Amino acid sequence: MNKMKTSKTSKVKTKTSKAKLKPHYVDNKKFLQAMTEYRSLREIAEQKKRKAPQITNYIGECFLKIANHLSYRPNFINYTYRDDMISDGIENCLQYMSNFDPHKSNNPFAYFTQIIYYAFIRRIQKEKKQQDVKAKLIANSDTEMMLDSLTGDDAQYKNQMLEFLKKNVFPSVASDTKPKENKKKKKLH
Repeated sequence: MNKMKTSKTSKVKTKTSKAKLKPHYVDNKKFLQAMTEYRSLREIAEQKKRKAPQITNYIGECFLKIANHLSYRPNFINYTYRDDMISDGIENCLQYMSNFDPHKSNNPFAYFTQIIYYAFIRRIQKEKKQQDVKAKLIANSDTEMMLDSLTGDDAQYKNQMLEFLKKNVFPSVASDTKPKENKKKKKLH
């Protein structure tokens, strides 16, 4: 029995040591140092009334790695426009990187992860609005007339297409187009 216990504990020790040896995809200390250096260069350029310096490749790689890894989370992985989400996240990082202050926070990884996360959320909202517009356009157009123009082999799929649209597109549009009741607030005298 003693042999089993020692072998189990040695396995546990090797697993934890491997986990500690595995580096993170973004080293927060190096990232903080790079952001601090960039901020000082940018402040010098502002004092001399010059253009802000170009970001380093390392900072750009960090933005890309954070966005890519965040896009693999379960709540983002199945979207077909994941590349657009990543692009939006990187764009927002570049836009708001001047707001990062190393004196207030020493965790640029968390700061830029939040920026990318909310960029992903905004892209998902934009795409959902676009899908709703497309669905309303299809619902409002004369779909049967559009499908009547099909000739040849495509004509046999007309009924299947109409059934699909009625099941998937039209119910969601119908629920969105119901008139909303105006609720007036009662004034207290």
